[in-house]
Amino acid sequence: MTDPTPSRLRAVFAVLGRLAVALTLVASAGVGVGLTAGLGRPAAAPEAGPPPEQTVEPAPVLPGSAAPPVQEPVQQPAPEGGDPVREWADGIASVVDVPSRALLSYVNADLAMREYQPECRISWSTIAGIARIESNHGRYGNRLLGDDARPSKPIIGVPLDGTPGVRAIGDTDGGVLDGDAMHDRAVGPMQFIPSTWRKWATDGSGDGVGDPQNLDDASMAAARYLCSSGRDLTTGQGWWGSVMSYNNSVEYGQKVFAIAETYAGAANRRD
Repeated sequence: MTDPTPSRLRAVFAVLGRLAVALTLVASAGVGVGLTAGLGRPAAAPEAGPPPEQTVEPAPVLPGSAAPPVQEPVQQPAPEGGDPVREWADGIASVVDVPSRALLSYVNADLAMREYQPECRISWSTIAGIARIESNHGRYGNRLLGDDARPSKPIIGVPLDGTPGVRAIGDTDGGVLDGDAMHDRAVGPMQFIPSTWRKWATDGSGDGVGDPQNLDDASMAAARYLCSSGRDLTTGQGWWGSVMSYNNSVEYGQKVFAIAETYAGAANRRD
């Protein structure tokens, strides 16, 4: 994927037929910096039921060797009167196990970051790959992902209390986000630790609130986090550095790579 030019961006958003992106950085004391996307709230989509349990096999790639292929969303205009983003999402959801509503969250984050931080060149498929590992697109534990981009029940991880295989992180939010005043717990579909959410809290849905349980907000926050430190996610070094900053595990990165590659390939075949 090449760095989009202003004319390319204008063409993309003309095809979308939606509001132009007007990204506003707002400082909010104690909650970090939020990002509001003028794309507006993603289109409606049916509630997504729980998926079958599936094992993700790591991709046979070495850290830093390559980045997954990139697929740009919304290549063709929708029929007159249709929503091209929604129709694109419905088409991809028909061939991969990703809720259409979740795809809308990932694509909105992708498109917004092209305007806000185009040099990062993050792809919706990488955001989707992380979301698949973290919460199966908001459907962890037989939850349903609703039209409002929220799981049917809040997703809250195990206490980070230092037990074997678990990091030790004391409470940083007074239990406001995770309901635990002793230890932090990862929250929401993208599994943000409360202290990390405080720094990257983002409004991706345009409702004026950054909520880690909202997949629109969490996807945009994850995109901003992944794009930090001036990374270019189309390079092997940039992509692996980004994903492993999210979870410092080679196997984790290989699984995200495998999923992102699968999603991008499915989308390319539909173009």
